[in-house]
Amino acid sequence: MADINATNAGQFKFSDQFTVNRLGFGTMQLTGKGVWGPYADPDRAIAVIHRAIDLGVNFFDTADSYGPWYADRYLAAGLKGAANRDQLFISDKVGQTRQGPGLWVPLGAPHYLRQQVEVSLMTLGIDHEDLLFLHRVDSHYSIAEQVGELQKMKDEGKIRHIGLSQVTLDQVKEAQKYAHIDAIENMYNVADHHDDPLVDYAEDQHMAFVPWFPLNTGKLTGSDSPLEGIAQKYNVSPAQIALAWLLKRSPNILPIPGTSSLDHLADNIAAANVQLSDEDFDALSHLSK
Repeated sequence: MADINATNAGQFKFSDQFTVNRLGFGTMQLTGKGVWGPYADPDRAIAVIHRAIDLGVNFFDTADSYGPWYADRYLAAGLKGAANRDQLFISDKVGQTRQGPGLWVPLGAPHYLRQQVEVSLMTLGIDHEDLLFLHRVDSHYSIAEQVGELQKMKDEGKIRHIGLSQVTLDQVKEAQKYAHIDAIENMYNVADHHDDPLVDYAEDQHMAFVPWFPLNTGKLTGSDSPLEGIAQKYNVSPAQIALAWLLKRSPNILPIPGTSSLDHLADNIAAANVQLSDEDFDALSHLSK
């Protein structure tokens, strides 16, 4: 039986400085209900980060709006003192404001984006963002203004790589006029992959594609999951099948399943050991709406 380790998922190279294991970890669930306020057990949140590192995860995805700030604090505490800290890659996001549980309002004012980057650097205890996503495009400001401000901060050394979240193909192409775009983070999973053309474009452009809701908020993981039958065939969990499908879909896909459970964390990382047949991959691909 293969060891449970994110290295088994293969790697993606952002640059000569940054190569990551393709199975990462998303921090959004390390917050209160509605992604608002602190997590009920901060020590366990930090323990999950520690365990993810032990299992080979070196790509962590977070955002200032998760909590807000609480996920960043737990992530910073979890990464502090790690023996391989210089090899741990953080993707961060700015551009969403929070007014309460479940409330998200985009704000792309250049001065606001800059403020949030500066605060994130302090909160995470870093001197640059490895990968910084514009969390949402704000229709009140042009893409040139929003992405242009991120490019300015990249020129200043505060950002190494720029990404876009929940965007259309046209928006990506527009943004490429003002900055080199290294990553896209959109909702995408085996049951909803209407963004297939964007995945293909990202692969052609050597952009990472980071699917959020890779497990469809748990709808693909329970005993009533549409993946249960094929999971039994491979003697694995439905969650592992959903993640294995993403890993096989394209070599530039970096799934970031999040959890506050140590058991679920190990189960998710074990998906790196699942090798779907072409036949089963094609059958699963027809689940999309």
